[in-house]
Amino acid sequence: MGLRSYIITRILLTIPTLLLLLSMVFLIMRVLPGDPVALHFEKKATPEQMESMRRALGLDTPLWTQYIEYLGGLVDIGYILEHGYPNLGKSMQTFEEVGGQIFSAFPATLELAFYSMIIASVIGILLGVISSKSYNSILDHLIRGVGTVTYAVPIFFLGIVFQLIFGVYLRWLPTGLRINPAVDPPATITGLYTIDSLLQGNLFKFFESLKALLLPSLTLGIILSGIFIRMTRTNMLETLRLDFVTAAKARGLKESTVTYGYALRNAFLPILTMMGLQFAILLGGAILTETTFSWPGLGRYIVDRINFRDYTAIQGAVVVFGLFVTLVSLVVDILYAYLDPRIRL
Repeated sequence: MGLRSYIITRILLTIPTLLLLLSMVFLIMRVLPGDPVALHFEKKATPEQMESMRRALGLDTPLWTQYIEYLGGLVDIGYILEHGYPNLGKSMQTFEEVGGQIFSAFPATLELAFYSMIIASVIGILLGVISSKSYNSILDHLIRGVGTVTYAVPIFFLGIVFQLIFGVYLRWLPTGLRINPAVDPPATITGLYTIDSLLQGNLFKFFESLKALLLPSLTLGIILSGIFIRMTRTNMLETLRLDFVTAAKARGLKESTVTYGYALRNAFLPILTMMGLQFAILLGGAILTETTFSWPGLGRYIVDRINFRDYTAIQGAVVVFGLFVTLVSLVVDILYAYLDPRIRL
């Protein structure tokens, strides 16, 4: 199978996956106990007001009609071109477009996940390589222990420890928010404060944004690095035993060239796949970190909407998370097939 045929096949297989995801989210939100309209009014409304609210939210129609309208809104090209995001309905609390609320909070989560992934990859891959090179030594056991501990530590606990040490006691870094409240955020271009600051040539705002990012990114990155330590170590141990590595050593190549130029390069493909999947999962796993650091991202948005029992907003956020994970998985599969032709056979 050629690369083009593989890509087409993967895209076609993604369509039913997305449809199943959207259907499950829709049905689960409808079968959950409780009346969202009653929760909105908190038993202080007349039957006429509640019926009016149901009509406004489209809850007075049969379930199959709601389902068709729900799917139709997601693929409404005219709406997407006009607003820049799909129709995810209106919030049951503010009556604002859920899509607008979600996509205004999404850049904060994306920026946090991006820097966290950089930290996790650097720490995990370097320690994994060192551990494989020091197989069965004290250093190897120590690094393996670090990988296990970092992955097992609760995110919120590590975040609070970092806040106490670097924010409260040492006063080196801020303990929350995306930027110092005394500093105006950079003008929105991409929604990513560090990138927007650089595009505008404002290094002061760049470093202020980076300072705010450091603690939450370290928290997520360190927790996630345990996965990469174990995976890098395992793949490197297998690769270092292969004949081409032995041949490279026999030719007198430098140890660093053999390790990073030959062994790590060949062991990197499974790690790359895991990086893509973990990056997508990071967006959902950032909920605890965003709550701990008062980070105004999509995870914090979901927590707030849950507190208000805003079913439409929760449904929209879950759909966006699911769509992103599915699309990232598709991109990773295509990239993996491009780098390793054996996958296409």
